[in-house]
Parts: sequence; C-alpha cells; structure tokens
Amino acid sequence: MSYLERDIFGMYRKYHSAGPGPRLMGADTLIGEDVYNLQDENVGDIKEIMLDMQTGEVSYAVLSFGGILGLGEKLFAVPWEYLSIDTVNKRFLLDVDKAQLKQAPGFAKDNWPDMGDADWTNEVQTFFGTRPRTSGRSPNAPQTGRH
Repeated sequence: MSYLERDIFGMYRKYHSAGPGPRLMGADTLIGEDVYNLQDENVGDIKEIMLDMQTGEVSYAVLSFGGILGLGEKLFAVPWEYLSIDTVNKRFLLDVDKAQLKQAPGFAKDNWPDMGDADWTNEVQTFFGTRPRTSGRSPNAPQTGRH
C-alpha cells in the first residue's frame, strides 16, 4: 500500500516539489511501504523507522525480508541514506541484490538488538559500506532542558 493511500489528511496529494516526492513526510505513512532492489525484486517492506534522539536524524529503516505471513521473516536495519524513493512506482529502492541481503546482519521480530550498541552499529555500517555516525548532538541542534 502506498503512502498516498494511507494519507488520511491529504497532505501528500498536493505538493509542488522538484524532488523525488514530498519534502517532509510523516514516519507512520512510510510504515509498510514496499522496498525493491534495482533488479525490480521485492526485498521487503518497512516495519519501523529508527530515529537518533540526540541528532534528530533518521538512522535506520527496519525492513522485513523473507518468510510467509510473518513466519520466518528476517528483520534487518538499513541505514536510511541507503534507501531512495521511486516516485513513479511509489516505493523505496535499495541497491542490494537478494543474495547479498540474505547475508545482512538481521534479527528476529521478537529479539531486537540494542541498536545503540557500538558493536552492532559497526556491523551494520560495515555490511552496507556506510561510515559510522558521530555520537552526540549536532552542533546546530537546539539546546534542550533547563539551565
């Protein structure tokens, strides 16, 4: 189901953007979105979006892969920057073939890893060939809390 079909407020139907879709989108409208690879194979759908609460950035999209009716499916985290939007087909694209994806660090739906753990982060970043994020707040992030 496309984000346009889940858009109960109609906020994504009317936009004027030169980009690959709306500039800002609600995270819950992306849950369930299909993800395809560049060989036009369905490689899963988005189950969750993980936010870095210190930087305010999206860190990972948690995707499902394999299984039948949720049984035996593997979940894995893909660094957000590894996904792109296919506006023509209303889906996400991931530049990884299915054979490679089967080797990705994954987990069971009832046994999530500590995604803040440095070892786990390094394993995922190494697999996808992305560079590790720096910890701590962005220098441009607003200060919060009482002084």
